[in-house]
Amino acid sequence: MRLPFLRFRAFIPSKKTKTSDSIHFYGKRKTKEERAKTPKRTEIINFLISFLDRDVNYLEIGVRNPEENFNDIKAATKYSVDPGLEAKVNLADFKFTSDEFFEKLGKGEILSKDIKFDVIFIDGLHLADQVDRDIKNALQYLAEDGFIVMHDCNPPTEWHARENYYYADTPAGAFWNGTTWKAFLKWRSESKIYSCCVDTDWGVGVLSKSHKIGESIKHSNPFFEYSHLDANRKELMNLVSFDQLKTSLKA
Repeated sequence: MRLPFLRFRAFIPSKKTKTSDSIHFYGKRKTKEERAKTPKRTEIINFLISFLDRDVNYLEIGVRNPEENFNDIKAATKYSVDPGLEAKVNLADFKFTSDEFFEKLGKGEILSKDIKFDVIFIDGLHLADQVDRDIKNALQYLAEDGFIVMHDCNPPTEWHARENYYYADTPAGAFWNGTTWKAFLKWRSESKIYSCCVDTDWGVGVLSKSHKIGESIKHSNPFFEYSHLDANRKELMNLVSFDQLKTSLKA
């Protein structure tokens, strides 16, 4: 049934209403605050590389533009993985999806199936099921004292954590962290994994098999409700400062 014109108009807020709406204002403010935080992921990754104090084997999943992070990583050996869906020119070393990359790696078709990486940075498709697979696969090829680093683990509002990247008509605008936080939180409850989330640059998650950067937790958010995360994010995500991460590694 076709709605009367006046009723139809009621469902379409004007541009003026949107900009003055408190929810939109809050979303924009949180975006501004998050973008102002330092350090950025590159500095954290380089610190972890220097902490290992050896010639490091580095893997980056989800590169898009190498100038945003990959080119500034100070590792002896670096590999990048990206299917190139968002780049005019795909400059990744391995032009595959992460699933294809790990499948080929396991078969010995690329590099070596026995290879170990010291630091693996996951910044590919920001949806929980994909990130979860990336973590699981990365752990198989991670050195025992290595680190998995993840971007976009701490979305400041539920709009930043929306599933659909292309729906930008929200208080978060075009900024998007996706549901990465759900995969990170899932692994926070894994008893054999230590983890923390550095409270900067949209949340930089760090996972380790051996470094005691944060004990696992009992899962208290089984349905991954954003409201529960928002009310308990410090405990659930083990939010720490960069200095606190450094201190925990020196302990």
